[in-house]
Amino acid sequence: MKNIFLTSFAAACLLATFSCKTEFETDLADIQVTKGNADFSKFVSVGNSLTSGYRDGTLYSDGQKESFPSMMAAQFALAGGGTFTQPMMPNNTGGFTNIPGFSGKLELKVIGGALSPVASAPAAALDIIGGAGKSFNNMGVPGAKSFHLLAPGYGNPANLALGTANPYFVRFASSPNASVVTDVVAQNPTFFSLWIGNNDVLGYATTGGDGTDALTPTATFSSVYNTIVNGLTANGAKGVLANIPNVTSIPFFTRVPAMPFSTLTAAQITQLNAAYAPYNGGLAQAKAANLITDAEYQSRLIKFTAGIANGAVINDKDLTNLGALMLPSYRQTTSKDLILLTTSPLLTAGGGTSTALADNRVLTEKEIVKVLASTTAFNNIIATTAAAKGLAYVDANSKLKEMATNSGINYNGTSFTATFVTGGAFSLDGVHLTGRGYALIANEFLKSINKQYGSTIPMVNVNIYSGVKFP
Repeated sequence: MKNIFLTSFAAACLLATFSCKTEFETDLADIQVTKGNADFSKFVSVGNSLTSGYRDGTLYSDGQKESFPSMMAAQFALAGGGTFTQPMMPNNTGGFTNIPGFSGKLELKVIGGALSPVASAPAAALDIIGGAGKSFNNMGVPGAKSFHLLAPGYGNPANLALGTANPYFVRFASSPNASVVTDVVAQNPTFFSLWIGNNDVLGYATTGGDGTDALTPTATFSSVYNTIVNGLTANGAKGVLANIPNVTSIPFFTRVPAMPFSTLTAAQITQLNAAYAPYNGGLAQAKAANLITDAEYQSRLIKFTAGIANGAVINDKDLTNLGALMLPSYRQTTSKDLILLTTSPLLTAGGGTSTALADNRVLTEKEIVKVLASTTAFNNIIATTAAAKGLAYVDANSKLKEMATNSGINYNGTSFTATFVTGGAFSLDGVHLTGRGYALIANEFLKSINKQYGSTIPMVNVNIYSGVKFP
């Protein structure tokens, strides 16, 4: 997933509920471990941050140790799997001191009596650990979109200043002109996993659909995805493909209420309504001049009311441009909009009330439709490709949807939900999983592999891995 950096904000402490759906690890004493018709001797995992073990806003060594591919590799070792190497970060904090914008991991701190995730300072400069003759089994590159995996020079240090290289791949690429896929194919894997495509949607969503990070066109994704899979299977390797989650169901988009203002005082409401009265009057003129419909007029009126949850005032680029009347494109959020997690601090500083939130702070209803359409199209391509190639298929989308329900997933007495901080499955960036969350995903991969290839690889014990660390 895309690199996400958070400012401080208050974290709620909510109780998780238990699900009637219970999942347990497979007891090794109950089964004979077999590989079926798969060969796990050379396992390579391909993807983005979700594959690398990224969490808490960065990539750091403890997170990498709990990447889902490393968990799978440990289970594969019981059925002839070989050594699994990862491009380990040099510290347990993450970030790069010599590249702006790459902070260290988020940690919970007590600020003003409330728990808040706070980004650590980056711990070290970018280190180069790849080069000729070096290879790694975990080929997850944080921030990579589907087409990045095919891009020569994506790991070239000289391209960092141009924005065409990724520092995480720069660390471990075999050569400046290598692509992720060529480095994978050169290892001649016998088995692979591929979980890619999330950033092709997520980048658009986490920038509020403001146009700075576009959705990947479906035709492009289809062409690229099939090229990747063809390359991975060219030598007869078997593998597993995973679809992409509905990103609008993760805490980054669900933690902040869409109607965030329910405790405004009478004085505040009076002041706000007076401040927006000229804007509302201008809308009435636009309606009278048939510049906007009555429906748009009603949707754009700014009105704060006591005793109810009020929407935040936002800039919405999809509204009719009334610049000729010197009117901005304001409206209030509804229950169908999603306010980004990183917007939370602004809401306590006048954002959404006395000042409108910028376009990149909210994913609107219309933008959500675009996100869901791309997700559906990409997932259809992934499922079709898996079927055509006879590869195992993981419906990660359904699993994360289950996690996002109130009951979530119960594993051996422990409940996991998508509730921010206390749900146990998502890390402090609201996008990436905890060790336990990744373990749940590892088991989904293993189930699909066993089903497709007739293997009996045991599941991992989810509860031995880490969750959110409290101070």
